[in-house]
Amino acid sequence: MTQARARYAPLIIPFAIVLIVLVVWTAWWFWLSQQVRERLDLAAEGLRAQGWEVVYAEPTLTGWPFRTRLESDHVRLTAPSGHEIAAPRLTAEANAYRPDRWVVIAGDGLVLTRGDKGKVAVDAPVIRASASGLTQSFPNLALEVLEPVFTAHPGAEPFPLARAERIEFYLRPGRAREATGEVVQTALPASRRNVDVLFRLIDATGRDGGPIAFMSRDGLFSLQAETVVENFQGLSGPDAPTLLAAWTASGGRFLDVRGEMQAGDSAARLLSDELRADEDGRLVGTLRLSADRAAPALTGLSRSDTVNRTATVGAAAAAGATEVLTGDVELEVEFRDGRAWMGPFNLAPAPELF
Repeated sequence: MTQARARYAPLIIPFAIVLIVLVVWTAWWFWLSQQVRERLDLAAEGLRAQGWEVVYAEPTLTGWPFRTRLESDHVRLTAPSGHEIAAPRLTAEANAYRPDRWVVIAGDGLVLTRGDKGKVAVDAPVIRASASGLTQSFPNLALEVLEPVFTAHPGAEPFPLARAERIEFYLRPGRAREATGEVVQTALPASRRNVDVLFRLIDATGRDGGPIAFMSRDGLFSLQAETVVENFQGLSGPDAPTLLAAWTASGGRFLDVRGEMQAGDSAARLLSDELRADEDGRLVGTLRLSADRAAPALTGLSRSDTVNRTATVGAAAAAGATEVLTGDVELEVEFRDGRAWMGPFNLAPAPELF
C-alpha cells in the first residue's frame, strides 16, 4: 500500500495543486464580483445624493473564471440639469487578474437628452468606453464610437450631425503648462489638477440644412482638437451652471489648444494659448486660425440660422476672398460678450461649453 501511494504521488500532487489554485481563484472571483456590485450601488447612491437620477435593472455577474462581466438593462443616468444618457443595455467587463481596467459597451446604442433641446438616438456598431489606472489620482479614460448615426426624436431640435465615420475622446492625467495671465497657486501637482484632452471627429456628415452641412458645402467634416483642462477637479456641482462657476472660480482654463479642421474643400489649423468660460458658459479668448480656402466655409456658414449672415459675408470679404480661395490666410477670432468676432464683424454666438 505504501509503495502504491508513493508510485501515484507524482500524479496526484499536480492535480491537488490545480484544485487548490482553482478553489482560491474562484473565491477571489466571487469576492471581486461582490465588490464590484457593492461599489456600483455606492456610486449610484452618491450620485442620487447630489440630485442625479440613476436607474438600472438588477445587474447580472458572469465571466468566470478569467473575466468579471456586469450586465444591466434599461440604464438611465439623468443630471440635475436635465441632460441624460440612456441605454437599453450596458455591459462592463474587466480581466479578473487586472481589475483596474474596465471596458463598457453599449451594444444596443444610446439615447442622449440635451436638456430642453430634446432627445437624439445614437446607433453605432461600436460604442465603447474604457477606464484604466483607477488607482491613480485621475484615471485614463477613452471613448470610441464607430460609424454612428444620429436621429433626433420627434419634437426635439435637429442634431447638427447626421452620421460620422468615427468619434474618439480621450482624457489622461496632464502635465504643467505655461500660459498667459495669472497662474493659479495650488498645492496639487499638475498630474492631479490638469487633464490632457484629445477629441477626434472623423468624416462627419452634417444634417440637411444644418450648420455643418453649410460649412462643408455638403461635404465631409473632420475635427481634431487637443488641450489641457486646468484645475479639472474644480468641475463640481449638481448642475451645469454651478459646475462651470466652480471651475471658473478655481482658475479653470483650456491651455495649449491645438486643432485641425477640414470642412469640404476648406481646411483650418486652430491655435490658442488660453481659453476659458464666462459666467454664462460661453467661450472667452482668442483663437488663431491658419486657413486654406476659408471663403467657401465662411460663405456657406452665412446660410445658417445661428450666425449673422451679413457679418459673415463681410468677414469673408475682409479676409480677402480671392486670396483665401487660392492659398493660406491668417485669421483671428475673438470670443467675448457671448459672441464670436472677427475684427469688427459679429459672426455668431460663442460656443456654449456647458
